[in-house]
Amino acid sequence: MTDKPVTAFVGDSITAAGAWQDWFSDVDARNFGVDGDTTDGLLERLDAVIESDPQTIVLLIGTNDLAERRSIERIVRNIESALVRLHQELPDARILLQSVLPRGREYAENVREINRHIWQFAATQRVHYLDLWPALADADGELNSDLSEDRLHLNEAGYDVWLSELRPALERVNDLPPMSRPIRLPDLSAQ
Repeated sequence: MTDKPVTAFVGDSITAAGAWQDWFSDVDARNFGVDGDTTDGLLERLDAVIESDPQTIVLLIGTNDLAERRSIERIVRNIESALVRLHQELPDARILLQSVLPRGREYAENVREINRHIWQFAATQRVHYLDLWPALADADGELNSDLSEDRLHLNEAGYDVWLSELRPALERVNDLPPMSRPIRLPDLSAQ
């Protein structure tokens, strides 16, 4: 048993592969990432997240739905349903919804459309929204090839970029003062 606040990291394999407790040692990080999960699967397993009684929920879901050719409307509706249920069941929890990550360029327009809808809906549920697209996408909408080996999953560099966006977002969500951490300078030797 710990006195640390519980933070639930919820999502698919991208979340499942995260070393959340190592990266966020000041909280009791619970990993609710499931390989291959879709928004339908998320809705089916929300009880486990709710039972953990988290103070903060970090949600990233939706990319696997696209691979299964689910409609944009269904993906958006499922994410909205999950947010409504989490808000109803855990009214004091702070929720950070992250944009669906870029992947192969053939998915770019659909991902952008999903993200537009969930960004607009998040505000109606007092849910914080983190747009990861600018940090992870190339100009053509594909997941930056330096951050992934397969245009879907993040490599170590990809997780570093994600964390550089996620840490300050969680500080804002939890109304914490900015943490003292080293400033990352660009690697000029690669230019």
